[in-house]
Amino acid sequence: MPADSTISRRPDVRFLLAHPAHFIALGFGAGLSPVAPGTAGTAAALLGYFALATFLPPLVIAFLAIPLFFVGVWACGVAGRNLGVEDHGAFVWDEIVAFLPLAALASSSLALQALAFALFRFFDIWKPFPIRQFEKRVRGGFGVMLDDLLAACYAYLCFALIVLFAHRPLGLA
Repeated sequence: MPADSTISRRPDVRFLLAHPAHFIALGFGAGLSPVAPGTAGTAAALLGYFALATFLPPLVIAFLAIPLFFVGVWACGVAGRNLGVEDHGAFVWDEIVAFLPLAALASSSLALQALAFALFRFFDIWKPFPIRQFEKRVRGGFGVMLDDLLAACYAYLCFALIVLFAHRPLGLA
C-alpha cells in the first residue's frame, strides 16, 4: 500500500461521514482543511482540551490520551485501508491525541499553550531521528499514531527545558 498521499484521492465530506473510523481519523473534519491539516488537527486538539478542561482536571485529560491512542490505531488503520493510503495527510487524529497531554501540561497560561503548540508542530513537521525511520518502517494505524507520539515526546522535553530555564534566573526553579 503506498504511503504517498499524492497518488490518492483527497478525502472529502462523503469519505468523512462514510464510516465512524473515517470521522475519527480525520479529526471530526479538521483533516479536511485544504491548508496545513496537521496544524488544523493540533488546533482542534487545543480546542478540545479547552472544552474538556471545563469539567476535567488536566491530569485526567492527559491520561485520556492513552485510550484515545488505541482508538486512533484502529481508526487510522481502517481509514487508511479504505482510502488506499496508510498515512494520509488528512488523518489528524494522531496530532489530536499526541497534543492533548502537552496541552494539559501547559494548561496554566495561553503563552505556555502557544509554546507547546509551536514545539509540537515543529517536531511533527521536522521528524528528527528516529521519528522518520519509525514512520517509514512501522505500518498501519500504529505507525500513523507512533510518529506523532514521538514528536510529542521531543516537544515535551524541549517544553520542560524551556520552562525550567526560563524560571531559573528568577529563582523559581
